[in-house]
Formats: sequence, structure tokens, C-alpha cells
Amino acid sequence: MTLAEDNGPERGGDDLFAAEYVLGVLPDEERQIASRRIEAETDFARLVDGWEVHLSPMASAYPEIEPAASVKPAIDRRLFSSASATSTEARASLWSSLAFWRGLAVAAVAALALYVAVPYVNRPAEQPQARLVASLAADGSDVKYLAVYDSERHEVSLSHVSGALAAGKDFELWMIEGKNAPISMGVIPAGGTAHIGVSPTTQRKLAQGAVLAVSLEPAGGSPTGQPTGPVVAAGDLKGI
Repeated sequence: MTLAEDNGPERGGDDLFAAEYVLGVLPDEERQIASRRIEAETDFARLVDGWEVHLSPMASAYPEIEPAASVKPAIDRRLFSSASATSTEARASLWSSLAFWRGLAVAAVAALALYVAVPYVNRPAEQPQARLVASLAADGSDVKYLAVYDSERHEVSLSHVSGALAAGKDFELWMIEGKNAPISMGVIPAGGTAHIGVSPTTQRKLAQGAVLAVSLEPAGGSPTGQPTGPVVAAGDLKGI
């Protein structure tokens, strides 16, 4: 198998499934399956808890965003201004009105959407999507990584899910853009979590949704600048 051939591997294993659930990248149907398994299967629930703890440091780089001061008054006006203008009798009738409650629910949803959207609307237009994620796996290989590309920190964070590294070998990370030759992003440091810096040229390509792949190379990485060993994991970067 070559890097160019392997750009659509199957995901496999409960550990990776739990990690994708925590990151929120599963399709709706698979997310519902995971939710049911959390309630019914203790072992799977423990995997989810473990990944929440393991991945929580990634969120520490993103401080909470305080909504604009105008948001709360806008919500109050949307919810309560019309009610305050009515008489006591009219208000009493509203409490028993199904149409009123439906309207209030719609207003509440709209206000919540406004509250959530404000930080994103106020973001500079030129900012790329902050984070992309990829599940790296391949048929016939037990090596699995979870990769998160952070465009603001200019790095790829790798969580090693499974797969042992043979003595005298290293895993090397590659980026594939379309049918172009793979570009090395460096040898993956040993350990459960690793961080690899991304050059400006590679940043632009990653932002467009490239494929990440891992190959098995001699210690120190490929001596040729191109993959020399088998592809042990690969996957598409997708927005969170």
C-alpha cells in the first residue's frame, strides 16, 4: 500500500470510536449509537471518560469568550417586552395560551442562537477554521492516531491510540494534497501525545483539507524525503 492509495481508511476499535465521540466528529447516527452504548456498556463509558480527560488539555488553549454586553438586554427585550405591555388580565390569558408558549419557545431558541453565534460573528473574516481533526487508521494495521490540527497554534497534536513501534524504527507524519507527492511533517515523537509544528506553506494546504498519513521508517525518519516504509495509518482532516 502506498500513501497515494490510502486516503480513505476504515476506522476501527472502540477506543477510537470513543475518542471521536468526545471530539464531536461522529455523524448523527453513529453519535446516537455511542450515546446508547455509554448508557448500556460500562467499559465503553470508561473509554469515553478516559478520552475526555486525555483530550481536555487541548481545550485549555482556547479561553472562554465573554459575549457582548448587548446580548443579555436583547434577549430580555425579545422575551419580555411584549408581555410587559399587556394588562394583568391579558397576561393571565397568555399563561393558558398554547400559541403563547409555542411563540415563547421559538423566541427562546432564537435568543439562544444569537447568544451562541455572537463570538463567531465577531471573529475576523480572514481567520481560518480554528481546528481540524482526523482519525488515522489503515486496513491490516493496528496503529491508530487521533490528529488535531490547530491553525492558531500552527501545530498538529497527535494522540497515540494503539499500535506498538518496532525497535530501530520511527513513525513519520506526512501530508498528502491531492495527487501531489507526500510532504514530510517530521518524525512523530514517542509517547501518548505529541505535537508537531507546521510550516506556513503546509498550513495553507492543511486548511484546504489535506490527508494526513503515518509511515513506518528507519530510526530518524525517511532518508530520501519520501516514504520508504509501509503506510500504517491515514485519514482526512475535517472540521470540528
